[in-house]
Amino acid sequence: MGQPRHAQQEWWRSAVIYQVYVRSFADGDGDGTGDLAGVRSKLPYLAELGVDALWFNPWYLSPMKDGGYDVADYRVVDPAFGTLAEAEKLIAEARELGIRTIVDIVPNHVSDQHPWFRAALAAGPGSPERELFHFRPGRGPGGHLPPNDWPSQFVGSTDPVWTRLPDGDWYLHLFTPEQPDLNWAHPAVRQEHEDILRFWFERGVAGVRIDSAALLAKDPELPDFVAGRDPNPFVDRDELHEIYRSWRAVADDYDGVFVGEVWLPDAERFARYLRPDELHTAFNFSFLSCPWEADRLRTSIDTTLAEHAPVGAPATWVLCNHDVTRTVTRYGRAETGFDFAAKAFGTPTDLELGTRRARAAALLSLALPGAVYVYQGEELGLPEADIPRESIQDPMYFRSQGTDPGRDGCRVPLPWAADAPYAGFGSRQEPWLPQPAGWSAHAADLQAADPGSMLALYRAGIGLRPVFGTGPLAWLPSPEGVLAFARADALCVVNLADPPARLPDHSRLLLGSGPLDEEGRLPKDTAVWLRA
Repeated sequence: MGQPRHAQQEWWRSAVIYQVYVRSFADGDGDGTGDLAGVRSKLPYLAELGVDALWFNPWYLSPMKDGGYDVADYRVVDPAFGTLAEAEKLIAEARELGIRTIVDIVPNHVSDQHPWFRAALAAGPGSPERELFHFRPGRGPGGHLPPNDWPSQFVGSTDPVWTRLPDGDWYLHLFTPEQPDLNWAHPAVRQEHEDILRFWFERGVAGVRIDSAALLAKDPELPDFVAGRDPNPFVDRDELHEIYRSWRAVADDYDGVFVGEVWLPDAERFARYLRPDELHTAFNFSFLSCPWEADRLRTSIDTTLAEHAPVGAPATWVLCNHDVTRTVTRYGRAETGFDFAAKAFGTPTDLELGTRRARAAALLSLALPGAVYVYQGEELGLPEADIPRESIQDPMYFRSQGTDPGRDGCRVPLPWAADAPYAGFGSRQEPWLPQPAGWSAHAADLQAADPGSMLALYRAGIGLRPVFGTGPLAWLPSPEGVLAFARADALCVVNLADPPARLPDHSRLLLGSGPLDEEGRLPKDTAVWLRA
């Protein structure tokens, strides 16, 4: 099933990529958990939506202590999702419909159930098996203190990132204790991951998304953390670039593509990951977390394009993902940006306002130059669900001592059919996360029959997106609070201001997120696409 080695078409530069969180997408066997059979059954829906590729969150064997980001075996599909043979069928069937597949790799850590870590525990202190991870003696009398004071990567958590074993050794885990960090200075770790890349490229995947891509390399001395110190002992270390150059050589053998999860405030250092011999693309968290404010959005767009220009890499645009409060809910709040540290229970939301803004934001993101990621359910306008506390499963909630609502609210199983049990998710029993009351009102079958629905808007927008071509963006003169730009012979105008906005000269209206007023002006929180 390996892909042919041919001249790279660079489809990824302007692709619409749909993120599939398998556990919550569709349940093919009725056991309450989404699976690959469910995804295969919905491939016609995804083809009709018009997406170019699917990015799958981890589907590998996992104890699911962190939603599958604790991987026990990269070459085995978790039985909850199906089999390796079914994954191969899914990859092939999607490709027959013109849809490529991107898989998720989690190189910073593995599950504590991974064979390597189990062998390291059994081998004891000082063993070669422990050199694959970060095992250290403790500090202080009797070694009772952790080797250093690094902070957890779960925002709001004060839990230590070191766990002590009965034999006296401590091991490092920037996330949960069930996710021990790998030692990327060890050649076996590097070789194993290059082999994993080849394994999946040989099965036909078109690309790989790299989780926590800036965290792999650690200062070998493991010094204490000092905020602002450069270089950081565990984030964005220079050694990473040699790793990704080696990975790029593997990907180039298969015309494979990388997208990195890189959270960095420094634009110049961010761009280093996108040099021609490293990663192809990286997620744009500036745009994702940006408030619904015209000046802030324009700054985010300009900054993003400027960051990518020196290395010739395409920008990526995303409004939401499996970690972030859903767009409809976030845009209906007084604070419309996103910050992990600001998440709280009971935040008031105006869903009607949020929906109007999310519709406009969809057209804005689809009109920008680069690739667009659409998280499953965004095309249905799903709000963030309120999960009863007794049903929450996300470790972020537990590691914050119950103050952080966690990420389960954006991971609720999708509604497919309004009149079916569990909104057509496919389960014969309560799904792994409960669907809130009224969830069926968002069902795909209802929206498919409604020309004014969010689904209809996404289908139309993705279908019309080629009118913007592949060229750059040129801002147009516009009133305060209005974003207006041209690409090729199409215009995008978004009004975030109170007064209705006059439209620039154009030959016809192509698509709108909402109706114009009686004088043909653009109301607040509305976007249009125009033919010049």
